[in-house]
Amino acid sequence: MRILLVSATMAEIRPLLVKQCFLGEENDYLFNYQSQQNLVDVLLPGIGMMQTAFHLGKQFGNMQYDLAINAGIAGAYTDSLKIGEVVNITEECITELGAEDGDNLLSLFELGLMDPDATPYKGGRLVNETAILINAIAKLRTVKGATANTIHGNIHSIMKIKSLFNADVESMEGAAFLFSCLSSKIPCYQIRSISNYVEERDKTRWNIELAVKNLNKILEEVLNELVISH
Repeated sequence: MRILLVSATMAEIRPLLVKQCFLGEENDYLFNYQSQQNLVDVLLPGIGMMQTAFHLGKQFGNMQYDLAINAGIAGAYTDSLKIGEVVNITEECITELGAEDGDNLLSLFELGLMDPDATPYKGGRLVNETAILINAIAKLRTVKGATANTIHGNIHSIMKIKSLFNADVESMEGAAFLFSCLSSKIPCYQIRSISNYVEERDKTRWNIELAVKNLNKILEEVLNELVISH
């Protein structure tokens, strides 16, 4: 298999990469590894939707992949998710994409500017229905994601996001990754580990070290399973 592993930063997946066979560096963003018989291209586009969408579009135009995986950390909107828990994000939306109407936010679909079922959307959401079964991912809890340009730390905006989007976790890249993969018909997964709760900003309550540790444990299980099954 040829796999594309996408992470906003090297720090989020470094524990996995140090155990893989490094083959080379194509540019500042793309690195080549081998996981036994599988080739793994590692794309580090940077933080945010714009960088993620640009570099994924460019890469999908240059190379065909059997599977793409977006891996990183995330904030949780609900305390039913525990710090350090790794989740499988199967739905995505973009929190700021629309128009303000007083205290409300109207989506582009509600404004009539986009068809909510136009490819790759389903009912106004990006839904991942990847057919490749990976047991290491199947055991994870499935959640809904919201992708934002600004990590929310204001209680009023947090409550608005919760009520409007029914999201479980927040990231800054997820929707761009899923849109790119669905549009390019690349089987994909987005897995993230909870590093903090989306609340008034208090970094003393974050645990990035635990989140990264648990994320990379799952990623290693995924690569090992793909070696055995393919």
